[in-house]
Amino acid sequence: MGGGGAGVLRCILLSAAQAGATAPAYLAGTVSQAWAECLGGLVYVNAIEPGAPAILGAWPFVSDLRTGAMSGGSPEQGLLSAACAQVGNHFDLPFGTACGMSDAKFPDFQAGAERGSTVLAAALSGANIVYEAAGMYASLLGACPESLLLDNDVLGAVGRAVRGIEVDADTLSFDEIERVCSGGEGHYLGSNTTLQVMQSEYIYPDFSDRASPTVWEELGKPVLLDQAVGKTRELLARHVPRHVSDDIDERLRAEFPIALSREAMGR
Repeated sequence: MGGGGAGVLRCILLSAAQAGATAPAYLAGTVSQAWAECLGGLVYVNAIEPGAPAILGAWPFVSDLRTGAMSGGSPEQGLLSAACAQVGNHFDLPFGTACGMSDAKFPDFQAGAERGSTVLAAALSGANIVYEAAGMYASLLGACPESLLLDNDVLGAVGRAVRGIEVDADTLSFDEIERVCSGGEGHYLGSNTTLQVMQSEYIYPDFSDRASPTVWEELGKPVLLDQAVGKTRELLARHVPRHVSDDIDERLRAEFPIALSREAMGR
């Protein structure tokens, strides 16, 4: 919870109990407790300042009931977050939840599978924000900079799935099908329509390998993680942030004791 100036209260209301530990073991019970806590907090905030902006953060987590340890990569984590998102949509409240916290200790198969499945469940259910969606390992006990790059491909795929398929007279492509199949090329590879939509209808990963096995072998059988490690080192050594304008940079430096000079940032 933080103040945004005199008379303006802005906050995020978080509920982060663990199913089977600090919340009921039944998933429905955990969802009901999470939202009861968030809504109770919203009432409290509005009693202090009516209409105060707030983001509802129903973040129920999962316990591995064999050990009591948190399991951020479990399928139940995706289900809990998806259910909380649906409740948030029902209330028409700005809402965020946490998914993508793999139980793996390394960017491996387990990490990618757990991250992709849990984030997708929450995103498709309509969560406005999905926190902890990239780079998080060992159920929030560790983070991996290289994974931020790899996970960007995962999040791109999730975003494409959320966007869905647009259906109208043009996208159904009846005229295109008739033209190609009735005297046309017999395929759509060289179609003007194909070229027009290849950047809008499809996304292309930065790191995931789509090359054929033959090309992959000719390239020396590159390992995805090795590529991410190399790119991370390059970014940390050379990257200069350009998303902050000079005006905002000056205002930030006037308000905060920023030790890194503008010259050192390559400006």
